[in-house]
Amino acid sequence: MRVFVTGASGFIGSAVVRELLDGGHDVVGLARSDASAASLTGAGVEVVRGDIENLDSLRAGAADADGVIHLAFIHDFSDYARAGQTDRRAIETIGEVLAGSDRPFVVTAGTAGLTQGRVLTEDDAPLPGLPRASEEVALPLAARGVRVSVLRLPPSVHGEGDHGFVPRLIAIAREKSVSAYPGDGRNRWPAVHRLDAANLFRLALEAAPAGTVLHGVADEGVPVRDIAGIIGRHLELPVTSISFDEAAGHFGWLGPFFALDVPASSMLTQRQLSWRPTHQGLLADLEQDHYFADAPARST
Repeated sequence: MRVFVTGASGFIGSAVVRELLDGGHDVVGLARSDASAASLTGAGVEVVRGDIENLDSLRAGAADADGVIHLAFIHDFSDYARAGQTDRRAIETIGEVLAGSDRPFVVTAGTAGLTQGRVLTEDDAPLPGLPRASEEVALPLAARGVRVSVLRLPPSVHGEGDHGFVPRLIAIAREKSVSAYPGDGRNRWPAVHRLDAANLFRLALEAAPAGTVLHGVADEGVPVRDIAGIIGRHLELPVTSISFDEAAGHFGWLGPFFALDVPASSMLTQRQLSWRPTHQGLLADLEQDHYFADAPARST
């Protein structure tokens, strides 16, 4: 299958590209920069120059593909509404190209914030009015002859090269000289290793029925105090609780996310696509040196 991938050179996208190539697919990647284009070319990927705000580049990539995986998203939390609108237009544009073709279209979404305090399942609908409306835009394409599926990812997609939430927590601990967690720290974050997520993207492309919602979740819910505990131990810093009111001031934009209790299950996904996460979980991965390789020695 000839597969067009947005976000192909990113942390998750590069793993998805390798999974697709190893699975015998041909890959065409969207590249915004010369560096991204060179990286993709070196991996054996054909390149379409552009980005998700360049709708003509999306049309060109999708028109010549047997399937599309949409991973790119502008993670600008200072203007998340605009990022959501850009994502909406990208999905609509690709959907228009694929309409009536029954070609697969895998759209990335997130699990965080869809429910609070209980385990999210694939049967839970997204909340209306969220800035990121990936599911709301994508799923109706099933009625227009697109084999669309939505793959929800958890807040932490981890592994070597991670530059998401967990590395930011490590950086904040270094800056503040304390590894903190909100409240009693029992609120839970789901997680998945990037290589397990990549495997699920391939399975979704190959076999997910139209209108399917999937969960790329391996760890159903890791207590955030356990995350803070490992960070503190590796950095030789005290680990302490702060109030929920203090979280925003301590963690900045990450505070509201780190305070969420958002466990999620992938039981239905595993059953439907025979997906089995095989790589280490978040806490085991955090014990590896790669998350702390540039940690300065603590003065005594």
